[in-house]
Amino acid sequence: MVYVKWFFILAVWGLVAAVLHYTLPQHDVVRITDTYETRVDYGENALFWASESPGMATDLQGRDVFFIQSRLTDGRPMIYRNEDTGWGWPPYFKFDSANLQADAADLKSTQEAPRWVVVRHYGWRNELLSIYPNAVHLRLAAGPEERIVPWLNIVILVLLAALVWGVWVRWRRFRRRRLDPVLEEMGDSMADVSDGVAERLARLRRWWKNEPG
Repeated sequence: MVYVKWFFILAVWGLVAAVLHYTLPQHDVVRITDTYETRVDYGENALFWASESPGMATDLQGRDVFFIQSRLTDGRPMIYRNEDTGWGWPPYFKFDSANLQADAADLKSTQEAPRWVVVRHYGWRNELLSIYPNAVHLRLAAGPEERIVPWLNIVILVLLAALVWGVWVRWRRFRRRRLDPVLEEMGDSMADVSDGVAERLARLRRWWKNEPG
């Protein structure tokens, strides 16, 4: 039972960590190589695509999506999708995917004359599932070695940890003051009932032994 309890706890916290890692903003320093728009038909990875842009008709099969091709500072390719999040989840309230695509096209550069760009995005890149992080903001970088301190993520994680700690402390106080006395009383009552049943069974056995044969 202890193993089941710890498996459940680890599974819950693993899920929370995965949601936070997917949702919180991340930053890459890249060189943009190309931009394009293509039709995407949803499949098993539909969960990892944004909802329809506000004001557009809903197509459950798919739609045209902007993409931004780039190279990381170590030369590895990185492709971003560029979709509006609208009023949905995650709460980036992004409505300017067309403008962002124009900015990305304007920031394209070659390997001989690179222009380094900081891309703020959320999500994961997975070739097997064909999922892409969603770019939400672009700006010129100071250089390929620029380091970005994720202050927003730090603040959110600290606040979340404080919230979890506060809820945990209050739950322990509530349990100690309200639940534990009730559970203890219920345990005493069950023990009394069990003792009474045991005593009656003992009397019954003594009567059965003394019953003439």
